[in-house]
Amino acid sequence: MDITPYVDSLRRDLLAAAEGAGPEARQAAERLGFALDPAARLALMEAVSQAAAEITAEMPAGGVDVRLNGRELDFVVHAPMTPPAPPAPPAPPPPGETDEDGGVARITLRLPESVKAKAEEAAAEAGQSLNTWLVNVVRSATQRGAVTVDIDLSSIPFLGKDPFGGGNKPGRRMTGWI
Repeated sequence: MDITPYVDSLRRDLLAAAEGAGPEARQAAERLGFALDPAARLALMEAVSQAAAEITAEMPAGGVDVRLNGRELDFVVHAPMTPPAPPAPPAPPPPGETDEDGGVARITLRLPESVKAKAEEAAAEAGQSLNTWLVNVVRSATQRGAVTVDIDLSSIPFLGKDPFGGGNKPGRRMTGWI
């Protein structure tokens, strides 16, 4: 930021004020104008530095520095790199979307407590009730174009233990959908 125009403006204003007082006052104003240059630059730099400090105080992280580069002021902004935002979850289907016959069926679903807790947590993150979240999960899994996964886990060593709790059975498979 070049502050010379502001200092020159002060000098012109001082000369304009001295014009009406005669030639001696004008000469004194010219001399004072040149003497005023460094003091005005310092005052402007202090004001800009104070503004940068106030901006820094309002920032959640990082800051603003003012540096003198020759006769100009440079601003340096320090802002932490923010990680990219995670992708937004897919939008839930519009409410009221039902099967072709429009009916609603009631079922009883028994889940292990740990799975229920994780499902409730995922529903809360999506801003939905557990029932709505489960309906959307089942709807997504049964839509055309859903990808089914079938993984053969028999080649993965589990140090002699079956992670699924069924003993060490060769040929163990895991299936599901994405």
